[in-house]
Parts: sequence; structure tokens; C-alpha cells
Amino acid sequence: MRVVLLGTAASGGFPRWNCGCTPCAAARDGKLPSRTQEAAAVTGNSRDWWLLNASPDIRAQLTATSALWPGPGPRPTPVRGVLLTDAEPDHVSGLTELRGEPGLKVYAAPPVLAALAPARAMIDRYASWEWHDSLTTGGFVLSGGLVVTAHPVGVSAPAYLPRRAADERWVTAYRIEDLATGGVLVYAPRLAGRDAELDELLAGADCAVLDGTYLATADAALAPRSGLRRIHTRLDEASPLLDPASAARARAAEAGIEVLPDGAEFVL
Repeated sequence: MRVVLLGTAASGGFPRWNCGCTPCAAARDGKLPSRTQEAAAVTGNSRDWWLLNASPDIRAQLTATSALWPGPGPRPTPVRGVLLTDAEPDHVSGLTELRGEPGLKVYAAPPVLAALAPARAMIDRYASWEWHDSLTTGGFVLSGGLVVTAHPVGVSAPAYLPRRAADERWVTAYRIEDLATGGVLVYAPRLAGRDAELDELLAGADCAVLDGTYLATADAALAPRSGLRRIHTRLDEASPLLDPASAARARAAEAGIEVLPDGAEFVL
């Protein structure tokens, strides 16, 4: 399984366009690396690629990743679809950039699919897509030999919804297993904290890419675990982990927590 971290910043990216804080100013001056909004891509065969979230920066992210470039043939793009973790704008607005490509498959929890109803109707007018319940019993199989199960990890509904019904399925994490290698990735860029369900989700995984928006929350979720590679993503402008020279970054490294740049690729 190949995994590419397309973007590693929280909503708005880093630096944020309307923020003059010290870290954002440092990024504009080239003193800290810039980051696009969180998203990733995964494949089990290096031909069929699946996006994990579709950020507003998805066009630039796809352009910066040669493995995702289109080529000749009846299906020039290697992108087969998208797995959404929630309905937040920084994770779904990139879907409109993908419009016009027929046959893409989008997986999301039922409340997320419902929230996206207007966008789905618009997108399907350009080209018909397949929209699937990610929480289907037993999980689902992606082309390329990947088996996926989705797990609810948060109840927070997007603020843009006029009526935000309580639902434990608003935020999900994905456990992705490569049938050929047995490698297991847990992708959970939004977390409410650590609980028994998260512990169960991480059990037996080889790599966890988890919420780094709030350092304390992420550290609690990423307690040391034998054999588990731990990577922070979705860092906001207040995170001290954005600075490679910070004491927080050094402590994270000592604890075995990685902070990787946009475009980083690894294999499971």
C-alpha cells in the first residue's frame, strides 16, 4: 500500500490567507514550510488511487503528485474516488474540482451524504458518480486490493447546516488493509479524544495518521504502542509542531511521533 500525504494543514491551510500571527508571517517569509489543507491518497496497486478527503486545494495537490497525473487511455486519471471523513468544507469542497470525470465513487457516512445532497445533485449533472454509505456492515473493497472499514469517532456537525441534528456518525475514521501485504493504515484526521473505540481501531495497525490540530488531544490519542507508526496531520496555525526547531517538535520526535511535509509518501 502506497500512501501520499497530499496536504497536512487544518482548515485554511498554512499560512491562512487572513491571519497575521507570528507562525503565518514566518511561513510567508519562507522561514516555515507552507502546507495545504489536509487530504491524502492511497493505492494498493499503484494504478487505482483513492483520495482520503477532497480539500479546497485538491487541484494543486493532484498537480504536485506525479503518481496522480492523467495519462493516455480510456480512463486517463488514476483517481477512482474519494473517502470522506466528514462534511466540513475543508474536506468536501474539492469534490467540485473533480466534477466531469464519470464513474467516480464517493464513500461517506449517511449524515454526510445527506448534508451533501445539493452538491451531489450539481456534480451529477456534469457526470454521474456513485455515492456509497461508508458505514455499510462488513466494510467495502476498493479496486487495487484494499479493504476498508469506517468507524464513527465524532458527533460534530458542520456549522453551515441550518439544522444540525445530533448524530454519532458525523465524523468517521478509516481502517484500510492491503490484502496483498497485510499492511494496515488508520486514517483519522479529526478526533474528539481517546476512547476505547479508538484503541480498538488502532489495534494491529501498522501506521496511524491522526488529528494533530490540538497537540494535547493528539498526544492522548497517540500513546506509545508497539509496532505502530504515528504521524500527525491537520495542523493549525497555532500548533508548535509547525516549527521543525521547536521544543514541541523535539518532544514529539522523542515520543516517536512524526510530522511530515505535504507530498510525503510511505509504503505499508
